[in-house]
Amino acid sequence: MGSRFRHPLVAVGVALAVVVPWAWTFISYGGYGTVHPGENIAPVGAVFVAGLAILGASFLLAWAAETAEKDVPQAFAIAVLAVLAVAPEYAVDALYAWQAGAGSAQAANLAVANMTGANRILIGLGWSGIALFTIHREKQTSDPAVERRPGFLTNAVALDRGIATEIVFLLVATVYAFFIPLSGGIGPVDTLFLTGLFGIYIAIVIRGDVVVPEEHVGVPAYFQRYPKPRRITVVLLGFLLSGAVIFTAVHPFAEGLERVGIQYGIPEFFMIQWFAPLASESPELIVVAYLVNKARSTAGFNALISSKLNQWTLLIGTLAIVYSVSAGAIGTLPFDSKQAAEIWITAGQSLFAIAVLSNFEITTGEAVTLLVLFGTQVLAEFYVIRVYTEPVATNVSMTVLYAYTAVYLLLGLGLFVRRRESVRVLVDRTVSTARSALDAGGTERTA
Repeated sequence: MGSRFRHPLVAVGVALAVVVPWAWTFISYGGYGTVHPGENIAPVGAVFVAGLAILGASFLLAWAAETAEKDVPQAFAIAVLAVLAVAPEYAVDALYAWQAGAGSAQAANLAVANMTGANRILIGLGWSGIALFTIHREKQTSDPAVERRPGFLTNAVALDRGIATEIVFLLVATVYAFFIPLSGGIGPVDTLFLTGLFGIYIAIVIRGDVVVPEEHVGVPAYFQRYPKPRRITVVLLGFLLSGAVIFTAVHPFAEGLERVGIQYGIPEFFMIQWFAPLASESPELIVVAYLVNKARSTAGFNALISSKLNQWTLLIGTLAIVYSVSAGAIGTLPFDSKQAAEIWITAGQSLFAIAVLSNFEITTGEAVTLLVLFGTQVLAEFYVIRVYTEPVATNVSMTVLYAYTAVYLLLGLGLFVRRRESVRVLVDRTVSTARSALDAGGTERTA
């Protein structure tokens, strides 16, 4: 009896079961865009039902990605996982970009606010929180990636050196992001550069070697024993089902959270910048926490870094496309000076975070620094909007943003100078990986 309950398919059944209430709600209300918390469903009910569905879908997504590692390069499987995990954020931002193209200036600012909030949450809560969780869980998981060292806050999570390509591409995108506000919006040139950068990255990782870097257990191990046609079918179904559930459930989940927050007096703009992205980032954080709990922190961090690269390239690049389609002509998604400051602080945080990872590890102290800087900035901004009225609130808030941007830049540039040898290793590994990929592609074409 007990062994039957430990069967991997039982876990799959539980994940599917928690998706059912949302599927019933989604169908009974008429499909996508018909579930509106506060109008035809209670906000708390929407958060509960959609939240459970996102949780179940996140596990299905993680299992599909791990199973796929037997047939495709691990980096590519993780890149697909990262794209699907952040798809909810794409959907939310695309909605605001579409409204902006239809003539709403406020929606354009909301699109940028939501995008920058999501990026900062991914690093400020995601990277730091998962690092601290990994170190905390090491005694139970015996995770080989955790290095315990003497001293205060010196324990570290070692990263896979194969992640150098993602880190270097993320650095290029981050440096470019500093220049985006100078043109007053996100335009066609930004789209071409950022989506092109992501395309080059995918072209490199997809040509990597197909290896299973470590033995899987549980659900992925069970499915990896399937014959290849059945295994591929399971992977595709896992990606499609989890992607569909996450895509359809995250907007009602985020909207329900916003409604609940507004009931407690939290300003709408603040909710859209922080609570909505927190909801849309939840699938990914759940997936990574699951991997860490299985002592697969290396794969978890690879997914987090890949997701940041996706958001910092594809997400920003596609905003201008959605805006242009909605407007009926090629154009630039505009934003105000406040959102320009939001982009700069987001780029500053990204630069510091990349500098932290430049030596292929993150220590407890570095994780705490990322978390404290993120948390204090959000709390400071919340204090400002609660205490001051417009336009004073905006001016004070921008001063806070500029101050934190300066701190991030000083810390980041200081680390880069101290770790210049590590940066050289990063670049050398990336160039070597790119050359190997191009050589492999050329050999295939010649053959």
